[in-house]
Amino acid sequence: MPGKNVVLFGPPGAGKGTQAAKLREFLDVPHVSTGDMFRYHIKNNTDLGKTAKEYSNAGKLVPDEVTIAMVNDRLGQADMKSGFLLDGFPRSVPQAQALDTILGELKMKLDHIVNIAISDDEIRARLAKRAAIEGRADDADPAVIQNRIDTYKKQSEPCLNYYRPKKLVRDVNGIGSIDEIFERIKKVFG
Repeated sequence: MPGKNVVLFGPPGAGKGTQAAKLREFLDVPHVSTGDMFRYHIKNNTDLGKTAKEYSNAGKLVPDEVTIAMVNDRLGQADMKSGFLLDGFPRSVPQAQALDTILGELKMKLDHIVNIAISDDEIRARLAKRAAIEGRADDADPAVIQNRIDTYKKQSEPCLNYYRPKKLVRDVNGIGSIDEIFERIKKVFG
């Protein structure tokens, strides 16, 4: 199946984690989650992990250069040659530009940005439901939810405008059952 270098995109609560698991299996490619990478590097006490832990322990966001270095390291590994599913990266236009540079150096290219689109009201409803089911306090606080929405719109959403002129963005309606949404995502791949 051609076109297997994919970024999964969407706002908080869009179902990226749920769809990533299904899409990874469908495409038969490694799922590269920045959250998982941070945990791996911290657990294994790598230099990148030590740096990430310092910022995390101080309650600060890990700087782009650390995240970019982790992604660069991961995309350069042998299992990436048949394709990849990136989740949680890029989250800003500078990260998107860095990803272009990394892929250029590796002689790879992005094929699709799959954007799971949902409204702000749907984000609020889903995060409140997730808070009730999973007991996630961060999803229960309306002020925290609004901050996450605002941060997404200010920092992450501009990535879509960066990629649209390159004809890479595939908008997928994120409303419906998990299976209905996944069927829409599969159509991106023909």
